[in-house]
Amino acid sequence: MGLPLFLRWWWVLSGLLLVTMTPARAQTDTVQQRPATPSSAASDDDRRDLGDVLTYFFPRLRPATRDTTATLESGHRFVSIIPVVSYTLQTRGLLQVAGNVAYQKPNANISTLVSALAVTQNKQVILTATSSIWTPGNRINWLGDWRLMHYPQNTYGLGTHTSTRRGVVNMEFDYLRIHQTMLRRILPNFYGGLGYQLDYHWGIVSTNGGQEVAHISGYERGVTGSSVSSGVALNLLYDSRGNAINPQPGGAYVNLLYRPNLKLLGSTSTYQTLLLEARRYLRLREGSNNTLALWSYNNITLQGTPPYLDLPSTGWDMYNNTGRGFIQGRFRGKNMLYAEAEYRFRITRNRLLGGVAFGNAQTASEPGTNHLDKVVPAVGAGLRVALNKLSRTNLAIDYGFGFDGSRALTFNVGEVF
Repeated sequence: MGLPLFLRWWWVLSGLLLVTMTPARAQTDTVQQRPATPSSAASDDDRRDLGDVLTYFFPRLRPATRDTTATLESGHRFVSIIPVVSYTLQTRGLLQVAGNVAYQKPNANISTLVSALAVTQNKQVILTATSSIWTPGNRINWLGDWRLMHYPQNTYGLGTHTSTRRGVVNMEFDYLRIHQTMLRRILPNFYGGLGYQLDYHWGIVSTNGGQEVAHISGYERGVTGSSVSSGVALNLLYDSRGNAINPQPGGAYVNLLYRPNLKLLGSTSTYQTLLLEARRYLRLREGSNNTLALWSYNNITLQGTPPYLDLPSTGWDMYNNTGRGFIQGRFRGKNMLYAEAEYRFRITRNRLLGGVAFGNAQTASEPGTNHLDKVVPAVGAGLRVALNKLSRTNLAIDYGFGFDGSRALTFNVGEVF
C-alpha cells in the first residue's frame, strides 16, 4: 500500500529543507563578526533591551559596570535570573525562577546553560538544566539535558484520533532524565560523537475517573509502577547557527541521533529509536532584518516497545517546544512527525520589541496499525522582548490555536527554535 498523500508531501518538504542546507550558504564555525558597515554599526549601537528601559526610568538601578559596547566575543559573560509567574495548560498557575548563562570561547559558537526551578498549581515540581558548551575553536560540543520532576499530568491516549474531553487519564509519576553527549568536530560545522541517555520514571499511578487503570489505548508497558530507558546515543550534528539563542539568517542545524536502549544497561525493554531534526534560517529579501525559520522534528521507533512515557509526544523534546497551541502530551505514538515555520520581524526600530507569526503540524502513529493517517495543525502569534542585546536573548511570549480546539500560552527565554 502506498503512503498517504500528506505523508508524501511531508517527506518531500523535509527533503527540500535538508537540501537547502548547503555549506556554501552556511555561516562559518568561528562566528567571527563581519566588518561593520556604517549602517550595520549604527543599527547595533541603536539596539535597546529591557535593562536599558529599566535604567531609563530608574537611573539609580544602572550598574556602574554596565558596558553597552561589550560583546560576548570580547570575553564578557551574560547571566540572567528571571522570576516568572505564568499560566500553562499542563501546570495551571506556575511560579518559576529561570536562569540563563551565555558566554563565548575564542573562535567558538556561543555556549549556553539554561536552568529553571518551578512549582505549579497542579502540585508539580520541576528542576531542569539544559546546556550546549563549546570549547575554543569549536573542537568539542558538550550537550546536556538533565531533569528531576514530580509531575502529575493528563494523557489522552495514542494516535491523533483522541479527545481532551473523553478517555483522559491522569498519570502521576516522578521522573529523572540524564542525557549527556560529547561531539567532536570532524569537518567545519560537522560533528560526531557518543553519549548516554537515561529516562527513569517511578511511582507511576494512572487513573481514569478515580479508578486505577493498567493500560491506555491498549498499551500496557510503563503505565503503572516504574520504567527505565537506558541507552547509548550515537550522534551526528551539523550546526552553523553560531548563536543558538537567536539564530540569524544563513544558519542551519541538522541533528541525527540513533539510540539503542538495552536491558544490559538497565532498560525495562530493548528498543531502538531514531531522531532526525533539521532547522533552517532564511532572509527572504536582501537588506531585511526579518527571518523565516523552518523546523522539522521527527522521532521514530525502529524496533521494540518503549515504555508509555518514553513514546514520542507533543512538547517533550529537549526544550519542550514542539506543538505550540497544544497542551504538553496532547498527541503520542511510536512514531511522530512534526514541522513548523515561523516568521520573525521587528516591531520597534531599536529591536526592543519584535513579533512572530507561526504555524505547525504534527502526526502520531495510531495504536495497533502504527499508521500515520491524520495531521493536526496549529497557528499562532507572539511577542518578543529583548532581554539582553549582547547575546540577542529575547523573552518569547506566544499564543497558539490548535485545529482540534486547543489553545495554549507559552513562555520561553530565547527563541523557540
